[in-house]
Amino acid sequence: MSGIGSADGLGSLSGLGADLTHPRCSRSGCDAAATNTVNWRNPKIHTADRVKVWLACDDHVEYLRDFLEARDFPVLVAPLGTVVSVVPDRSVR
Repeated sequence: MSGIGSADGLGSLSGLGADLTHPRCSRSGCDAAATNTVNWRNPKIHTADRVKVWLACDDHVEYLRDFLEARDFPVLVAPLGTVVSVVPDRSVR
């Protein structure tokens, strides 16, 4: 299965040294607890089933989504723990 495959929705982060018991926001300098996943891909090099994941707290979810959308990357935001295996071409807000 491509994308996030674990039951907790954080399987793709395990190799990055992330603390999966206390997921933190991916925004630089933020140490807040993550509440959302920002699922994205670069359509120039990734198929729809290649999902990249950033974690976001409530304060930074819009910032991270806007950062990626400004680069024309498809983005799908989901609650933390939701399994996302495909990011469609159109953004879903």
